Amino acid sequence: MSTPEQMPENAAAVYRRYLGAVMLHGHAGAKAVGLGATDLYALNILALDGAMTPGELGRRTGLTTGPTTRLIDRLEQAGYVHRAADPHDRRKVIVEPVARPGGLDEAMTPARERIGAIIEGYSPEQRAVLFDYFTRAADAYLEASTEVGGGRAK
Repeated sequence: MSTPEQMPENAAAVYRRYLGAVMLHGHAGAKAVGLGATDLYALNILALDGAMTPGELGRRTGLTTGPTTRLIDRLEQAGYVHRAADPHDRRKVIVEPVARPGGLDEAMTPARERIGAIIEGYSPEQRAVLFDYFTRAADAYLEASTEVGGGRAK
């Protein structure tokens, strides 16, 4: 075991395993509600940040124009989003979230409960560090994805 000042010898492997497990769970959750992982990811973006243009949604999902249009078509046909005129510029279209996939909360409950139990085991100070990490790491990953993906995400 390492001291707080040291990283464990297998830190990279531990972190890669963690990230892989998170991605696998996202894919499993999407499949459980009849969606592809990118479709569920797009719905999450819309739920967190609200309506946006197709271009912004494409940029945030890392998709080019054609795949973004097909993504929105699928989500609209399923009743999860609606295209509407942009209230600030009627020449533009925005994509608005209007529904969540049925069964999504049920599909995500087992992991939420397990992760919640882990987090409850930490002190308030440790939880503050965890959530500071989540916030800062999300920003770091989004910024790095623009570097790796040629400016597509964020």
